[in-house]
Amino acid sequence: MTRAAVPGLPSRYPIGELLPALYADDDLAQRFTAGLDTVLAPVLSTLDNLPAYVDPALAPADFLPWLASWVGVEADPAWPVELHRAVVARAVELHRWRGTRRGLVERLRLVCGVHAEVRDGGGATWSAEPGAALPPPPTGELLVRVWPVRAADAVDTHRVLEVATAACPVHLTCRVEVLPGPPEASEAPDAPEQTGG
Repeated sequence: MTRAAVPGLPSRYPIGELLPALYADDDLAQRFTAGLDTVLAPVLSTLDNLPAYVDPALAPADFLPWLASWVGVEADPAWPVELHRAVVARAVELHRWRGTRRGLVERLRLVCGVHAEVRDGGGATWSAEPGAALPPPPTGELLVRVWPVRAADAVDTHRVLEVATAACPVHLTCRVEVLPGPPEASEAPDAPEQTGG
């Protein structure tokens, strides 16, 4: 990526002042080094501000895709800049929880702005008694129940399904239920909206 030059940007380290005293009063040497200062000022400014370029909260918006590539984030170009910054900043933490319920719930909260409950049909069981009954066969389905963080917000079902399907193990199907509120409050006779993938 290239940074645009800022017209008239002064150099914090003028070369003319670093020359031996013999050239301090030499007009040609001072004009020549002033031209070099103009060329080098954006480079020195970028290097002076390098920590800001690699901080997701401060980096220029056009640097965010580059930072995202450093931490393995596939960002949607349609995301607002604030969301893009938040996803890049939390990428390492989200990678740590990838493939777990917690990871999916956190990613849905961050990317889609919803609370979620994940029900996995798989599992394992054991018994201390020989000959105990086998566990029921797995359902082969990952059920993701979501509800908005604020009651007035709408849930983007398509986006939720995309995020959930991307995190769903390949041997399972993914189903999304959109609830009006937390599960204990929404266990009403009305059937929730469902989407399968």
